[in-house]
Amino acid sequence: MRYNKLGRTDLEVSEVSFGTAPLGDMFGSADEDQAIASVHHALDAGINFFDSSPYYGGGLAEERLGAALAGRREDVLIGTKAGRYGNEDFDFSPRKLRESIHTSLKLLRTDYMDVLQLHDIEFVPLSPVFEDSYAELVKLKDEGLCRYIGMTGYPMHTLTRAVTETDLDVILSYAHYTLLNTELATALKPVCDERGVGVINAAAVGLGLLTPGGVKPHIPATDDVKAAAARARQWAADNGQDISFLANQFSLQRSGCPTTVIGTTKVHHLDSAIRAATEPIDTDVLDAVLALTADVHDVSWQSGLPENNG
Repeated sequence: MRYNKLGRTDLEVSEVSFGTAPLGDMFGSADEDQAIASVHHALDAGINFFDSSPYYGGGLAEERLGAALAGRREDVLIGTKAGRYGNEDFDFSPRKLRESIHTSLKLLRTDYMDVLQLHDIEFVPLSPVFEDSYAELVKLKDEGLCRYIGMTGYPMHTLTRAVTETDLDVILSYAHYTLLNTELATALKPVCDERGVGVINAAAVGLGLLTPGGVKPHIPATDDVKAAAARARQWAADNGQDISFLANQFSLQRSGCPTTVIGTTKVHHLDSAIRAATEPIDTDVLDAVLALTADVHDVSWQSGLPENNG
């Protein structure tokens, strides 16, 4: 496992990090023993950064992660989020943020968070987030409840505003450096690099679009993005290629981000993602797939409030 500095922080994060949404039964019920075993397997593989949120199962992911990491706190970096608690449940008020981190600390069995981020900020008006919510993040950091602060979301417009209008340590972007979309490299990362903001990359398989199973009901992609994904999946199937493995290779090796979050409780999927970080890409295969998806590389779907999508 290779480790990279996360922006201007002093965190050295594993290039593959562990996303805990599946631990919170976000994609179907996960066996608790299997969930905890997957965390232990990640530790054994050298993964040291674990990303969670109270949104993932109403705290279930944090609770399971805390149990799995018991006795290993000094070996790991833990990130969690605040502000989103359900599909339509958002509260970024200073009072709720403070209450939220204390709940997360208890569930995760620790007295500080390495990274605390505001979760999916595009679903609410941004001015209060960049003023009152951000100010509370700074207070929590100054009090030692978290070491570094950030924000997460989908629209490039929203994340770029977050980076330029506040002083963040990290930002988390998902589904924006994939075989379908490469806007992270052109729209967001240059701004982050200029300001020393560490970029956490996530959703290398496009929320499942770049897996053999393809489209799932929860994916809000546009029809043209879904069509491009279908072309890529079909070409891979016809040519004996693993579309998920290629998607992970591309995102891990080409995004330029210090870490990419992989969310799974299945050990063989985790092992495949770790292998994808270092196994050389077959450029002929990659070029063929990228040609099939070229028309959507700068196409994003809408997420959150219309005005937050630019």
